[in-house]
Amino acid sequence: MGERFSGPNGDGETGEAVRSLGEIGLNAFSPYLMNRVMARYNANLAEELKHLGMSTAKVRTLAVLSVIPSATINELSVLAVIEQSTMSRTLDSLEEQGYIRRQSRNEDMRVRDVSITEEGRLAFDAAWPTMHSFVQQMFEGINEDEQRAFVTTLQKMLRNVRVNEI
Repeated sequence: MGERFSGPNGDGETGEAVRSLGEIGLNAFSPYLMNRVMARYNANLAEELKHLGMSTAKVRTLAVLSVIPSATINELSVLAVIEQSTMSRTLDSLEEQGYIRRQSRNEDMRVRDVSITEEGRLAFDAAWPTMHSFVQQMFEGINEDEQRAFVTTLQKMLRNVRVNEI
C-alpha cells in the first residue's frame, strides 16, 4: 500500500520545475502527513474526552489557559486553533460550567480577559493524561533528539506561515 502513495524522490534544487503532487507522492508531502497525524490525534482525543464530558475545543481552550494567566478571545482563538465563532460558544459553555471567568480590563472595558478557574484547572488536569498518552503514542519509537528536532522544525515552520505575532 505504501507504494501507491509514494512518488519518486527529487533533489529539490532551486530552479527545478515544480513537481506535481503525483510526482512528490502523498507519503512525501508534509502537509498531507501533518493533516493525517493531527486528524487521528483529534479523533482519538474527541472519543476519549466524551467520557469526561468535554469537547476538543473546550480542552484546547483550558490547555492554553492552564499555561498562560489570561487571554482575550482573539488570542485564545489563535492559540487554541479554533475559529472565533466556535470559541465564543466554547467560552459560553466553559463559563456556565464554572471552568473559566471573563473580566473586563480596567484600561479598556471593551476588552475581556479570560482566565481559568480552579474547577477548570481540575477539569483540564483530568483530561491531560489522555492528551499526553496520545502524544506519547505518536512519538513511539522516536528518540528524544529526533523529537526535539521535530519540534524545532515545527516552530520554524509556524514562524514562516503565521499571520500574527502569537
